[in-house]
Amino acid sequence: MRVVILGGTGFIGRALTRNLTGDGHEVVIVSRGAPRAAGGGVSYASFDGQSGSGWRDSLDGADALVNLAGENIASGYWTAARKHRILESRLAAGRAVMDALASVSSRPAVLVQGSATGCYGDRGDAPAAEDAPIGRGFLAEVAEKWEASTAGAEVLGVRRVVARTAVVLDGHGGALPRMFAPFRFFVGGPLGSGNQWFPWIHLADEVRAIRFLLECPEAQGPYNLAAPGAVTQKELAQAIGRALSRPAWLRAPETALRLVLGEMAQELFLNGVRALPERLTRLGFAFRFPTLTAALDDILGGQDAVHA
Repeated sequence: MRVVILGGTGFIGRALTRNLTGDGHEVVIVSRGAPRAAGGGVSYASFDGQSGSGWRDSLDGADALVNLAGENIASGYWTAARKHRILESRLAAGRAVMDALASVSSRPAVLVQGSATGCYGDRGDAPAAEDAPIGRGFLAEVAEKWEASTAGAEVLGVRRVVARTAVVLDGHGGALPRMFAPFRFFVGGPLGSGNQWFPWIHLADEVRAIRFLLECPEAQGPYNLAAPGAVTQKELAQAIGRALSRPAWLRAPETALRLVLGEMAQELFLNGVRALPERLTRLGFAFRFPTLTAALDDILGGQDAVHA
């Protein structure tokens, strides 16, 4: 199988690439910048950030396309300019995907389009399966437009899956190392009230779910890539504290978070959604790490679950 990945140099993209090549598949990473040396089942194609120029030939005849491209939403304070870059980077990648798909003679059978559980906005205690409405706020707007940017692929006869990913947990990247930091210094605890829901997924299950959706011909439309064992911020802090043998009582006040982080504090830390993977489990996917305790035990145990 030949899989073309936009965003293949990112946190999830790198893990997916390792998993695919480990099983003998060929991966083409569409990337900006100077061409990189190929090897180990991986090759690189150039990307101008807005079209299929430079990577159309790699897509022609490929089996699958994965679009994970977009600026990191937590890479810095949300100024108006940064918010524009976060949204535009995703819309530009979507336009590039559609440009490339429209111009090749042999299209891939499936497109996995990235998205996030942030699409549901702040839902309090109400659960959010895939049929829940799109919510309000900047992250919901970004997710909705990101998903819509490649909707035309279905008109071209390409099976399209939308992967609405929760916070991905791993010991070597993503949010978790930063979440561990205050606990290691004995100042960890819940954010805000602690009652808001925190959707999450182990990196190994994220990769396995993407592979499952790529290879399952019945999969189409949106899927929540979130572990069934969603927790509140308070439960998250308690679980991290137990895992690190540290206290978890020092709550970060909402006012302080808003003062330091502005709008980003509300959307990333104080809002919550109890995302449920209903369509994914109904299709037959089984989580290797359905509970946060199991996920943290594995991560802190240093096991390489992505390749297991």
